[in-house]
Amino acid sequence: MSKPPRITLIHATPIAMEPIRLAFASSWPDAEVVNLLEDSLSPDRAKQNEITDALTARIGSLTSYARQIGSDAVLFTCSAFGRAIEHAAKTADIPVLKPNEAMFEAAIRQGGRTAMLYTFPPARDGMEVEFREEATRLDPAAMMESFLVEGAIEAVRAGDAETHNRLVAEAAARLSGFDSIVLAHFSTARAVPAVRAVTDIPVLSSPDAAIAKLRNLIG
Repeated sequence: MSKPPRITLIHATPIAMEPIRLAFASSWPDAEVVNLLEDSLSPDRAKQNEITDALTARIGSLTSYARQIGSDAVLFTCSAFGRAIEHAAKTADIPVLKPNEAMFEAAIRQGGRTAMLYTFPPARDGMEVEFREEATRLDPAAMMESFLVEGAIEAVRAGDAETHNRLVAEAAARLSGFDSIVLAHFSTARAVPAVRAVTDIPVLSSPDAAIAKLRNLIG
């Protein structure tokens, strides 16, 4: 029997861990999942207007450690470090995925207009750039509009997932004229059932899309 692939998940906040754990349990239970949590990254990123050289170096160091422990692929679960992850991926000899690249690819292939619901403001600009870059590659006509769900991330950080999910669902219910909804962060994926209950617009989450892409990349 072949050895199961070792996938290292690198988290910048504990609230991203449960959604991806559940997604792996459902979609790829045979994978050997390793969790690395560096929870100073998220507050340090929130203090900066952009990704600094120091943050980029830290992301690179975490990627190198994942490679040292025999990982077959690395998946980052925080959406606020896109450029740093891209830099790390260029120096690695294994797949290194940004949290949302697979989800954006799926939304763009679906076509039309995408609505992004996000809860962590520092992540917005970088994610919009990532979407436009993917759209340039796959479908230049694709468009995305971003909507901040105020209070949601504070609720889930305080342990109140029910309020988080309600706020995200209420934001989704107000949307119309879009061809897909993407939930911006791994932490937001816990709201998928609540969002799908209030809208007929297709809903995409980053954990499920990322796992699908990893399976295609490494088998």
